[in-house]
Amino acid sequence: MQEYKFTIVLEPDYEAGGYNVVVPALPGCFTQGDTITEALQNAKEAIQCHLEGLKADGLLASSLVTEGELVSTVSVPAVYA
Repeated sequence: MQEYKFTIVLEPDYEAGGYNVVVPALPGCFTQGDTITEALQNAKEAIQCHLEGLKADGLLASSLVTEGELVSTVSVPAVYA
């Protein structure tokens, strides 16, 4: 079975707790979880659901699949706070 690989971004939710997840290659595809493990599982389910919707609408294209991306963080001075 063919598999797609998507870069996801997990962001801690400092107010509510847990993690928010976005999928940059799939605009509008996002989820959350109380733990990293739950957020990752929810991300898989959200991606699958999103792809099913795109396929049903005839919009699924291989160009949506991204591989080899690197997600990192950078620090900037807190002079803007």
